[in-house]
Amino acid sequence: MKIHEYQAKEILARFGVPVPRAEVTESPEEARRICEDMGGQCVVKAQIHAGGRGKGGGVKLAKSPEEAEKQARAILGMQLVTPQTGPEGQKVRKILVAELSDIEREIYLAVLLDREIGKPIVMGSAAGGMEIEEVAEENPDAIVREAFDPHLGLQPYQARKVARRLGLTGKQVGQGAKLVTALTQCYMAMDCSLAEINPLIVDGEGNVIALDAKMAFDDNALFRHKDVQAMRDVHEEDPLEVEAGKFGLNYINLDGEIGCMVNGAGLAMATMDIIKLYGSEPANFLDVGGSASQEAVSNAFRIIISDPNVKAVLINIFGGIARTDRIARGVVDALTELGDTVKVPVVVRLEGTNVEQGRQILQDADFDFIVAAHMADAAEKAVAAAKGGA
Repeated sequence: MKIHEYQAKEILARFGVPVPRAEVTESPEEARRICEDMGGQCVVKAQIHAGGRGKGGGVKLAKSPEEAEKQARAILGMQLVTPQTGPEGQKVRKILVAELSDIEREIYLAVLLDREIGKPIVMGSAAGGMEIEEVAEENPDAIVREAFDPHLGLQPYQARKVARRLGLTGKQVGQGAKLVTALTQCYMAMDCSLAEINPLIVDGEGNVIALDAKMAFDDNALFRHKDVQAMRDVHEEDPLEVEAGKFGLNYINLDGEIGCMVNGAGLAMATMDIIKLYGSEPANFLDVGGSASQEAVSNAFRIIISDPNVKAVLINIFGGIARTDRIARGVVDALTELGDTVKVPVVVRLEGTNVEQGRQILQDADFDFIVAAHMADAAEKAVAAAKGGA
C-alpha cells in the first residue's frame, strides 16, 4: 500500500524528521489562504502516488497568493502524466501547499529491503533530486548502501558513516545521522517496504530537511497499523484491483489480452509464461487461492471479463485443496449471472480433485466452453481464440 507525500511527511515528523511547513487542500481558494499564511510565497505540489511530478507539470512555484490560487486551479483535476504513471496519467484530486526552502544541495535517501542479503539497507546518493534514476544507471558507484540488523537497528557509527558519505560536513553530520536513524526507525516501526526522501536538502543555513517523502507499506502488516489503513486512497489504485481486494483475491491488472484465472501463485506465473510462449500477453495475474470458494471464483471471473482489453479467458485449475467441481460451479454461476454480456471465448483446463465432476459441470452448462487437455493445449487454444481463430 502507498500513501501520499503529505501523509508520509506526517509520519516522518512523528519520528523527529524535520519537514517544511505545509498544508493539503482540494480548493484553489484555500491554497491562496495557505500561501498568505506562509508569507505570500509557496510551492504548489500535486498529490498522486507517483514520482516525477515536477517533470509532468505537477509542481509549481507561486510568488504570490494570487499565483498560488491560479496554479492550484490548473493542477487540481489535471490528468498528470509522469514517468511512473504511464501514458494514461493520474487525476490530481489534492494539492500540497508548502513553504519555500532555500536549497543549497539535494540528496537522495531511502530505507528498503535488500532481498539478496535478507536485511534492510540505507541507500543514498549525494547526487539526489529528480535525476536519481539516471544517476543510479549511469554511475552506480555514486550510490551509498549500508545494511543494518533489523533487531539491533542502525548503529550510531553507521548513521555517521552514511551522513559523511552523502557529503555532509560539520554540524550537518550530526543532523544527518539523527535523520538517517529516525528514517530507519520509522521504516521498522511502521512495517514499510520503502521509506524514501527525495530530495533530502541542505538549506542555506546548513540545516538538513526532508523536502519530499514517499512511503509504501507491507500489506501483510497493515492489521497492526489502523492509522495507516485510514490513509488509503483508492482513487490512486486500479479499480479492478480494488474490487478484487474486496473478495480476498490476489489480482494485478496487466496490459495483455488473455484473462487468467488460476489457483496458486506458482501455477499463475507458469500460466502467464506459457501464454507469452505461445505468442500473446496475459491481461492479469489472478490467484484465486488454494481453497477458493464458489463465490470467490464467480467474482474473480466477473472482474476478469470487465477488463475491456480481454479477448479470451484462460481458466487453469489444478485441484488439490480447491476441488475442481467447486471451481467449475463458480465459473458457470458467473456466466449465468452475466448472461449475454460475456462476449469472449473461455478456455478451461481442469486437473485434480473431482476433475470428472468438474468437467461434467462444464459440459452440461449452456455456455460453449473450450476444453483443453493440458497446459500447453490450453495456452495454444486461448491464444488462437484471442486472435479470432478456431
